Amino acid sequence: MKKMYSAIAFAAAFGLMTGCSSNKPTETVAPEVVEPVETETVEQVIEEPVVIDTTFYFEFDSSDLTTAARAALMLHAEQLSASPRSVRLEGHADERGSREYNMALGERRANAVRDYLVLQGVDAASIETVSYGEERPAAFGQSDSSYAKNRRVELK
Repeated sequence: MKKMYSAIAFAAAFGLMTGCSSNKPTETVAPEVVEPVETETVEQVIEEPVVIDTTFYFEFDSSDLTTAARAALMLHAEQLSASPRSVRLEGHADERGSREYNMALGERRANAVRDYLVLQGVDAASIETVSYGEERPAAFGQSDSSYAKNRRVELK
């Protein structure tokens, strides 16, 4: 009987060992602490393109530049000096006056814009002037507002 108790004790011990041996011990791993990394904050500045008038208006029967036209032309002169390119100045007039007179008036207006740009440092060889007189109106009609829109120089 002693052998029997020894066999049972041995079987029980063997059973406990094999039952426990199938369980692998688990390692307790502490979660990795990630340190925040300092990054430089780069502020991206997006410059809005400056919209500059390309149409310059004149008073009735005049080729004198207005204050607003001079201010816009200063900005154009800066751009043309920084990155030279050729431009065309198209002079226009309203329908009052003879065809010949309006062609000459459109030419005087285009030349006034050209002369101002040249005074600001723009190369005269890069500027072309042309007069359309009353032939290409911006507005149709025989009202003061239509006439005012037609007395202009367009920078192309």
